[in-house]
Amino acid sequence: MNQRARIVMTEDEITAFIGESRKLQLGTINPDGTPHMVTMFYGLTEGRISFWTYGKAQKTLNIQRDARVSCLIEAGEEYSDLRGVLVYGIARRIDDSGGILEIGMNVARRMAGMPDAEELLTEYVAYTGRKRVAFVVEPTRVISWDHRKLATPV
Repeated sequence: MNQRARIVMTEDEITAFIGESRKLQLGTINPDGTPHMVTMFYGLTEGRISFWTYGKAQKTLNIQRDARVSCLIEAGEEYSDLRGVLVYGIARRIDDSGGILEIGMNVARRMAGMPDAEELLTEYVAYTGRKRVAFVVEPTRVISWDHRKLATPV
């Protein structure tokens, strides 16, 4: 078995890794074709990556023009500990206030590390959500790696 095949995560490992992480690097495409990369807190909507941002943000403008995105979630400091999931997909915009609030709450709960903090977060999310839009990423391709598997004999 080649080294690349050894480090691929299973579907369950990918789901767990995405579920336990909180931040990702979001890649969108600038008007001139160059990548636009930003770090974002994210939530999960029916198992898919979701995030919210201001309607006038560069990433929003980029997605409106070209909805293709990449989402990199990674962990580890040493080579032997590196893990990651790279999701390529299409960002589907959510404009309705209920959808924005739901995604905003999902993001805020994870961002704050407070999964049950409804009362504390609702006012903040409702206030900041007035100028925000939300997106759900429909995956088209997923790549994963877990270098910790290299220490395990084949």
